[in-house]
Amino acid sequence: MEKKAYYTYNPATDNFERVYPTLKDRLSHVMRLLLMSVLIGGALFAMAYFGFANRTERELREENVRLRTQYNVLERRLNASMKVMEKIRNRDDNFYRVMMQMEPMTVSRRNAGFDYERSYSSMRGITDEALVGMLSSQIDLLDRQLYSQSQSFDQLRAAAADQKGKLDHVPGILPISIEDATISSGYGQRRDPITGMRKLHEGIDFTASIGTPVYATADGVVKTARRTGGAGNCVEIAHGYNYHTRYAHLSEILVEEETPVKRGDIIGKVGSSGKSTIPHLHYEVRFKGEAENPVNYFYLNLSPDEYAAMLEQAEDAGQVLD
Repeated sequence: MEKKAYYTYNPATDNFERVYPTLKDRLSHVMRLLLMSVLIGGALFAMAYFGFANRTERELREENVRLRTQYNVLERRLNASMKVMEKIRNRDDNFYRVMMQMEPMTVSRRNAGFDYERSYSSMRGITDEALVGMLSSQIDLLDRQLYSQSQSFDQLRAAAADQKGKLDHVPGILPISIEDATISSGYGQRRDPITGMRKLHEGIDFTASIGTPVYATADGVVKTARRTGGAGNCVEIAHGYNYHTRYAHLSEILVEEETPVKRGDIIGKVGSSGKSTIPHLHYEVRFKGEAENPVNYFYLNLSPDEYAAMLEQAEDAGQVLD
């Protein structure tokens, strides 16, 4: 291969003389060209990467922050709605359906066939960008529950129309005023303060001052109004529709047997007669002869918040007084 030559000026001879580059010179020239190409290419790559990539990453972070903010706002609103839904559900199961002697709605029916576990099992471990989609599914579940609840209320309204007059005979209020109602013992297994044995406490004990008025919780006829051993001065009312209520340990009885009473009538006063450790009212609700938790029959004169507080108080109360 012919060597590439170039000319250079020689001042000694005042002539341009032909010079042939050596192999070393040629290799050095090629290396310089390669190095320059690498440096230029690297610079261009760095500009593209740090310029465009950083901008894209910044935009993604900003979008993620927006999604997270939207999710947090929607989640707070959804949680508030779910709490309202829970109060409606409790009111439906523990009051309206109890009054109408209807079975509680099943979980499947309340969710209108929505399979919660299967729908959310595929969403576990998802990234932030999918949170809004998950929230949408939760709202869908709430919509289904509200739809089912509206159908339930339609059924209850129809049942109420068929049993007009029955509601007045179903226990539905506190036997003493809300201001005086402090639960010392709820319904359930409790230790007897006298014998020390555990047994079913078939009612609720309200501590109150002697002389506090006691009210009939529904319309009915007085069947017992006398002293009855361990219950002390006791009033029992037959309300019809298989409901009976019992008011024990009274200081005074203000009604007579076989006389009718209306819901809200004063039938006696709180005392400590019979097997009682301190002044209180022992109150029972029975349906078809079986004791039921009276706390399920306090909806008529309690707000949802007052009822929730009463439920919590009844769960925590464990000191039996009779």
